[in-house]
Amino acid sequence: MLAITHSAALIGVEALPVQVEVNAKEAGEGRFIIVGLPDAAVKESQDRVYSALSNSGFSLKVTRTTINLAPGNVRKEGPAYDLPIALGIVAASIDSPSIPVERLEQFLIGGELSLSGKTRPIRGALAMAILARKLGKKGLIVPEESADEAALVEGVAVYPVQSLDQAVRFLAGDVEIEPLSADRSVFRQPPPGDALDFADVKGQHSVRRAVEVAVSGSHNLLMIGSPGSGKSMIAKRIPTIMPEPGLDEFLEILSIQSAAGVTLEPGGRCFQRPFRSPHHTISDVGLLGGGTIPGPGEISLAHNGVLFLDELPEFKRSALEVLRQPLEDGEVTISRSAGKIRLPCQVMLVAALNPCPCGYLGDSKRECRCTSTQIQRYRARISGPLLDRIDLHVEAPSLRIEELRNSAPGESSAAMRERCLRARERQRERFARSSKARKTRANAMMTHREIREYCAVTRQQGEMLQGAMEQLSLSARAYDRILKVARTIADLADSETIQDNHLYEAIQYRSLDRNVFY
Repeated sequence: MLAITHSAALIGVEALPVQVEVNAKEAGEGRFIIVGLPDAAVKESQDRVYSALSNSGFSLKVTRTTINLAPGNVRKEGPAYDLPIALGIVAASIDSPSIPVERLEQFLIGGELSLSGKTRPIRGALAMAILARKLGKKGLIVPEESADEAALVEGVAVYPVQSLDQAVRFLAGDVEIEPLSADRSVFRQPPPGDALDFADVKGQHSVRRAVEVAVSGSHNLLMIGSPGSGKSMIAKRIPTIMPEPGLDEFLEILSIQSAAGVTLEPGGRCFQRPFRSPHHTISDVGLLGGGTIPGPGEISLAHNGVLFLDELPEFKRSALEVLRQPLEDGEVTISRSAGKIRLPCQVMLVAALNPCPCGYLGDSKRECRCTSTQIQRYRARISGPLLDRIDLHVEAPSLRIEELRNSAPGESSAAMRERCLRARERQRERFARSSKARKTRANAMMTHREIREYCAVTRQQGEMLQGAMEQLSLSARAYDRILKVARTIADLADSETIQDNHLYEAIQYRSLDRNVFY
């Protein structure tokens, strides 16, 4: 007897439909045969499924059973096929409780099974929910721990199941399961109380100002300073002054994290922007994404949030260079023989580094021990093209003893966030007036046409900017980024036009191109 259930294969951050065809009671040796390009985890599902069926009270005679995962040219990986395979076996070979064939057609199903028959969470439940809506399915059946994220997708009913037995009886019509609604999802809840606040940061007023400008326009930021100057401390607090993600933005964030399995961790279940801080030993694939079956890397996991690269020159040169195009385009394209996969990566890059290998070049309290050759080699690890893509360079000087002893808290994240939100609102209103700029969310994302339209400068300002470009030996890309930053500074000042002081401040954020790196 043949039974067909419907599941999905996770490719990148998208789900592709997979038919699970189960043909039971065949003549021949009693065993399971799984075909359709399964990986090792899928092949092992036959042992998990057999034990889960036995421990769930289903009497199963071992006959020759062929399980086909179609289409056969798409590789299937992971244990998410356990539940649809088990339900197909029940429908094809067990008379009671009987599962109507038309009932199986109504649902998209995914879930891992334990040997006891209990369900375990899976990656990509959100992508499966989007696919179920696209295919016009009545609903999605997934483990209870994976249902919360899937419930955020409107237009599809999500049925959480705790065990194989519950899923069988639900499909047989013996029990009812209330679909999980989006407003009950734990992902709708605000993030837990966090002690991180800019009020904890002593001094560093110039760095705080640069951070505020960077967040207001979603600009990339580079902090240079001695060890202990507070670079990492400041970077970790940047998400506290960023605007809360909209639902569309959060679904983009969640789809990537779900595909990578981040949402299976308790810390990944909250409504907030991501903050990713990979170690400098990370590989190119770990940073950019890829693999045999391509998945998201750290830059995609930071989509709509912050990617923090501490000790920037310590990263492999190849890993840094692969970031150049994704930072420009806002997406990663991974090419494989089976086709191309695009992963979104619209991130705010925040980087930190020491001025020299020992970290104390230019420090007023400690003497630098590095030779000129060591300093030159250290600085050469960061290429000019990568540096061009970082909008703001700011120095984080070491703190004085008086600043450390000062018990008065600095300005809070709430106050800084309020100014950033006002600047973002001005940008939203500006870009909403142009139908061609609907995808532009912040100044850093402006196209060349939008720069000409919204970043107009006077003739005198143009001459001043030209002189700065020649003096600092800046590239044409840096020219555009100066104008974008100046536009953001003007938005923070509630100014319709870019003033001289806005342009001066934007230019000084590029002065480190010459003074530190060249």
